[in-house]
Amino acid sequence: MHRMFVAGVCAVVCLLGLPARVDGQLRTQLVAEGLSSPVAMVPDPTSPTRFFIVEQGGLIRVLDNGTLLDAPLLDLRPPVIHGGTGEEGLLGMAFAPDAATSGRFFVNFTSPDRHIVVARFRRVPATALTVDPATRFDLVWPGGTPYIPHPTFSSHRGGNLVFGPDGYLYIGTGDGGGSNDDNGPSWPVNGNAQRADKLLGKMLRIDVNVADDHPTGYVVPSSNPFVDGQPIAALEEIWDFGLRNPWRYSFDDVGPGATGALIIGDVGQGSREEVNYEPFGGGGRNYGWRIREGTIPTPGVGATTPAFMPLTGPLFDYERSIGHSVTGGYVYRGSALPEVYRGRYFVADFVTSRVGSVGLSIDPMTGEATVADIVDHTVELAGASTLGGVSAFARDLQGELYLLTFAGRVLKIVPDSLVGTPTGLGGFVTGRSVALQWSPPPSGATPSGYRLEAGSAPGLADLAVFATGPFPGVTVADVADGPYFVRVRAERDGGTGAPSNELRVVVAVGCTAPPAAPSNLTHTVGGSAVFLSWTPSPTASGYVVEAGTETGWRNLAILPVGASTTLLVDAPGGFYFVRVRGQNPCGESDPSNEVLVNVP
Repeated sequence: MHRMFVAGVCAVVCLLGLPARVDGQLRTQLVAEGLSSPVAMVPDPTSPTRFFIVEQGGLIRVLDNGTLLDAPLLDLRPPVIHGGTGEEGLLGMAFAPDAATSGRFFVNFTSPDRHIVVARFRRVPATALTVDPATRFDLVWPGGTPYIPHPTFSSHRGGNLVFGPDGYLYIGTGDGGGSNDDNGPSWPVNGNAQRADKLLGKMLRIDVNVADDHPTGYVVPSSNPFVDGQPIAALEEIWDFGLRNPWRYSFDDVGPGATGALIIGDVGQGSREEVNYEPFGGGGRNYGWRIREGTIPTPGVGATTPAFMPLTGPLFDYERSIGHSVTGGYVYRGSALPEVYRGRYFVADFVTSRVGSVGLSIDPMTGEATVADIVDHTVELAGASTLGGVSAFARDLQGELYLLTFAGRVLKIVPDSLVGTPTGLGGFVTGRSVALQWSPPPSGATPSGYRLEAGSAPGLADLAVFATGPFPGVTVADVADGPYFVRVRAERDGGTGAPSNELRVVVAVGCTAPPAAPSNLTHTVGGSAVFLSWTPSPTASGYVVEAGTETGWRNLAILPVGASTTLLVDAPGGFYFVRVRGQNPCGESDPSNEVLVNVP
């Protein structure tokens, strides 16, 4: 189901704002400099150490094993217009899924007459570091034009290109550039983002896996939401309606736990910046522009008839007091950063150069996400004054993240390793008092202090985070009953190192032991309905069902079910590894037997 508009209170107050918690676990590492307005960087599918950097003025530069080569992959300066508000030029690049063999890649640029061109090129051979401009083919759009018509305004181009996990090319287009999506008398169609007969203000989805001599260079996937005039008659290339200027968007499609979701950073008008979240395959949405800006009615816009209802609200939005131009990023699924960052969405603001990460809470039944927490990383990632305008994020083949700035730099986000990792965390419980001890880091700089984290599940820090002082030990009094997952980090000069080993602590005054594991977990599936039942544990006061994408994992769902020994849920299609645990004041049991649930 589509999420209706809801108030993103925490996002408005906290996103990239100074009150947000600063972890101090990250820093930036200079990768390249001396670039001119870089707006995209894509990894070479034929080499793990090579990238191609898109400069807005029309060059595609080659970064090979840390060296910026003099000769570009491609020079598009003659056919690219670059100027005006800074939103025109060469704006996007994407390699086809089969590029390692076909050599195909696609670019998005502004033509001299200010229309949107999506062009195909080919590397011959597929590992070549230069491209023959004669391989260019401009995709042909409805109406027979080799471009998407755009008003003469120099803004709201979109420009990003991304291949989704389904192998199709996604193209985000701006609304045309006029204030409040009103493009003036010389452009007779107003409100493009809600027009079913216009490709502007949309997310498009096309299949470019066609022969070189195909007349248009693409076909429309039969699974697109508006094929055959359903649910409304619209251009069939359209995937989503109601975007203003989707400057950067990405898929959560790399690394363990990836969901395939599409996440769109949509630049606002004058009141809100927003980020939209769409579960994999969940197209056919209307994100509401120009009727809505973020979570509020667009100021100064009269009655506008939406293309269709309902309007889908953003994952979060934030006010102009926090930032003025959202730069969408990626969900981190790499391995170099501390575990706590995996599954977090990194996002920035171009004007204020703030960078933050957003914890995502995914509903296992719908695939929809809500914001769990927000962390501001601006200071630890070098400070807003030295970043110089974050124009884009990038991701390498291993899932690690980079920042591109209009100061002409590429910066990699890396762990702050100034301090080492404490070892040997242990402790004991006496009543409601918990005594913990650990050994200082065996390497790295001497810590100035330590920070203790406690969570309700492994890896989480949702129950307590506090400094313990310079000594490798602490006693905490008056701890409430319950199980706690505890770890400690070393701190120095505002930076925080990696976590120690994790210790499970159980406080249970008058309690004897956690319950025994439930047994005989069984399941039946009928359509999307999944029925679970199990034999109870005699000492359990409640149960929790957990589901994951791999055996033993609980990354998809952790569902408390009270004292019941059955559960009926609706689940989207897919495979689920499911277990149940008993709970009582002493803690949580070992898991039951595991069942593999297949929802067709």
